[in-house]
Amino acid sequence: MAKQLTSENLTECGLDQSTSERMIERINPLLASLPPAACWLEISQTILTPDHPFALHQLLYDAVFANWAGVAAPAWFPTEDQVEKTNIAMVMRELHLNSYEALHSWSVHHRADFWELMIERLGIQFNRKFSEVVDLSKGDEFPKWLVDARLNIVESCFNAPSDATAIVFQAEGSPLAAMTYGELNALTNRVANGFTAAGFEPGDAIAVNMPMHIESVAIYLGIIRAGGVVISIADSFAPDEIQMRLRIANAKGIFTQDYIRRAGKQLPLYAKVVDTNAPKAIVLSRGDEPSLELRNGDLSWEGFLSDSDQFDAVGCDPHNHTNILFSSGTTGEPKAIPWMQITPIKCASDAYLHHDIQHGDVLAWPTNLGWMMGPWLIYASLINRATIALYDGAPTEREFGEFVQNARVTMLGVVPSLVRSWKNTECMKGLDWHAIKAFSSTGECSHSEDMLFLMSLAGYRPIIEYCGGTEIGGGYLTGTTVQPAAPATFTTPALGLDVVICDEDGQLSDNGEVFVIPPSIGLSTELLNKDHHEVYFEGTPQLSKGSLLRRHGDGVEQLADGYYRIHGRVDDTMNLGGIKVSSAEIEEVLNSVSGIREVAAIAVSPPDGGPSQLVIYAVLLPGADTQSLTTSLQSAIRSHLNPLFRIHNIIVVDALPRTASNKIMRRVLRAEQSC
Repeated sequence: MAKQLTSENLTECGLDQSTSERMIERINPLLASLPPAACWLEISQTILTPDHPFALHQLLYDAVFANWAGVAAPAWFPTEDQVEKTNIAMVMRELHLNSYEALHSWSVHHRADFWELMIERLGIQFNRKFSEVVDLSKGDEFPKWLVDARLNIVESCFNAPSDATAIVFQAEGSPLAAMTYGELNALTNRVANGFTAAGFEPGDAIAVNMPMHIESVAIYLGIIRAGGVVISIADSFAPDEIQMRLRIANAKGIFTQDYIRRAGKQLPLYAKVVDTNAPKAIVLSRGDEPSLELRNGDLSWEGFLSDSDQFDAVGCDPHNHTNILFSSGTTGEPKAIPWMQITPIKCASDAYLHHDIQHGDVLAWPTNLGWMMGPWLIYASLINRATIALYDGAPTEREFGEFVQNARVTMLGVVPSLVRSWKNTECMKGLDWHAIKAFSSTGECSHSEDMLFLMSLAGYRPIIEYCGGTEIGGGYLTGTTVQPAAPATFTTPALGLDVVICDEDGQLSDNGEVFVIPPSIGLSTELLNKDHHEVYFEGTPQLSKGSLLRRHGDGVEQLADGYYRIHGRVDDTMNLGGIKVSSAEIEEVLNSVSGIREVAAIAVSPPDGGPSQLVIYAVLLPGADTQSLTTSLQSAIRSHLNPLFRIHNIIVVDALPRTASNKIMRRVLRAEQSC
């Protein structure tokens, strides 16, 4: 029997006495008579509302699952009717499979058949159809997908009716606007024509350094439709980081804008681009001030954009580059990861299967094109004939929540630190988010209490935890809408992929480092500036069954009841605010600060779970000013890396622990913080 409650328990959560007494009369009989799953379904759907204090939600959840036999207690259970309407259920019926487990097993043992099925279901368009799904003659490390095919993936983004809504958009302080698929297609073609008129050629790499809005989506698609390659650069990066990415990717041009508007302020963006000595810039004007004076050779958006809205897409090999994205490794320079014409098939498949995106759904995910979730959002929405919901403003404020409400968002993606901000400020209280069918969370480790809070905002909807990477083109570990969802846990490897967990000795374990078993559409096969084999395959465990294992760098635990939890990175990279950065990148910047002899940067998981926190170990020079240490180190990060990276703690030490070969032992420092 579940724990019985008193009216006093409820008044302590913020209810008045009479309400508490009435609610107890309904709750306690349920706790006494129903098994936990049925009890929680009844309480969460007929008693609790988003308007109740979250403390009450947490109290009742804890009471219902006080004697739960499993490790992770689901806060959402799919009904039979809900399951039957999912994309996964349709695929299972087509394949005559009677369980999700059977579907996953089929997808990894018949990979070519799986990807051919997804290509058909997603309506991927080809100039010339493939003769073979995958050629593995060079081994699983170097698959050749869609042999002999020619395509331009942008054509698969416009299968929806031309009058269907492609984008709903709202800039901070402005009304909601919308654009149809036909209008987006026309604007994309005007960009593609402008690309050619500006002297760019197929294969040229063009950077995009701006927030997510209608024009940036059209720019992204237009460059690729014209056979170009997008270089993704986050609008929050400092000039040094922008310059590095332009150099690595050999940029021939860059799209940017004059200002970014946040909380009523204008933050200069074009000026940062000018400071990098960037190549030809195309500049949108989104500020309130008169147009900026442009450098010689730069173009205004109006001067670049063609009048012609017709363009024949450039057909490409499936392995041609479409996008260069960046993800930190264990050394100072970020890895430059090319996405190919086929990588978006992985994005759209994960959305179709795991997020259950259907025609007409509305997807929102506060992100930008500098992080893989920006391109992911474009492909996940448009290839699935859904609507992209874009908000150009601070997602931490209530106005973003009102946008989610008014745009009738059906799938809302988050990073966990954003949810914690909403929870702490209660800024989303009283909004109607019942249009949401599912949430998704990625970029950082989740905390179960924060995720329960997120579910409560929409009257309890599932959260699809989604862990992957730029080099995967999507997720390797995730959830579904056909399985119960427990806060801050994963339920399955992604369909079409499988994983194993190994301990430090390379033996199979339920807690250790996760490895992906290739091949899969989406997995990278090259890096522009590093040895791909060395980064992902060299020194990985050899299993007796002979499977090739691919390194990813996450610590994962499989719980006794089958769920998975992520325990952060096992190498010297970290996720801060949903952006991956290496210890070396941070240390290189901080070691140049006055008074610093040397530093070590580590990411620490809070004791109660949740997003990683940046901790700096510092060895100081004699006479260093310790009073201003935090200010000077944070200022250096803001100026040279990213203002979103916040230092949680600085620990002054006499020396850093080192190996015999003089390498900093960051693992020792992480272990010290976990004690």
